[in-house]
Amino acid sequence: MPTDQSCQVLTAGFSFHRKPYAMVQPEGVKNYLLRLQTDGRCRARIDGDMSLVDAGDLLLFDPDEPYELRIDNETNPMGERLVESGDYHIFFNGSWVDEWWKRHKRPTRIKVELTESLLVLFRQLVLEQRRISNPYPEISSYYMRILCLEVDRLLAEHPTITNTNYVAYEIKNYIEENASSLFKLDDVATHIGISVSRGVHLFKEAFGKSIMQYTLDVRLNMARERIIFSPMTLEQVSESSGFNNYTYFHRVFRSRFGMSPKEFRVIHREQM
Repeated sequence: MPTDQSCQVLTAGFSFHRKPYAMVQPEGVKNYLLRLQTDGRCRARIDGDMSLVDAGDLLLFDPDEPYELRIDNETNPMGERLVESGDYHIFFNGSWVDEWWKRHKRPTRIKVELTESLLVLFRQLVLEQRRISNPYPEISSYYMRILCLEVDRLLAEHPTITNTNYVAYEIKNYIEENASSLFKLDDVATHIGISVSRGVHLFKEAFGKSIMQYTLDVRLNMARERIIFSPMTLEQVSESSGFNNYTYFHRVFRSRFGMSPKEFRVIHREQM
């Protein structure tokens, strides 16, 4: 079966360096490149200057953009000077990619949260490239398209991430990934590494609502989908959506959607 030339993954890999390393290609890498820093630090040429690259930095290069990467001793957050850098890197091209790249003005660096949903796309592309015998090479093409569109979503959701509101987005991602379980503000703050008061202030400033208000929004939307599409009882929906008290769930659900969970299920299943 032929490879989809409109979006072709040329190489995909993961590298971890504990020794100095350098790559300099002043004429560009001749293909598109996505590089996600997952561990440690390095330096890369970004907008003409050699800049520090931290974990969570996603770098995007077009084929003709000068590329320079240097891995050497850097001071980590603990104050230690180490040679330590881990990254996923994907070289790709194709007519679909050309069109995708032109849709938006693309910064060379995007600060992202290293969520499992993002990392699994990089991992899957690496695994596909490692297959010795692969009768379905177009699978890599589809994964690559999903990753490219995920980059677009990151740009749309995080248009101007600064060091300050990046913390707010970390809190937001924590809520979305853990909403189905019970957690306290202390748990969120400990995970992010800040005080509760600082986290509460930054989140409210970034999103205009409290952490617990947003958590309630996520849980109610989760419950709404499960009421319609899952075979779970309403009590199971409540518990699996992060509510440990059905009476409270019933009350806030009615307040949000104007009807009880049972009425909501009956009405929406009749429409299916």
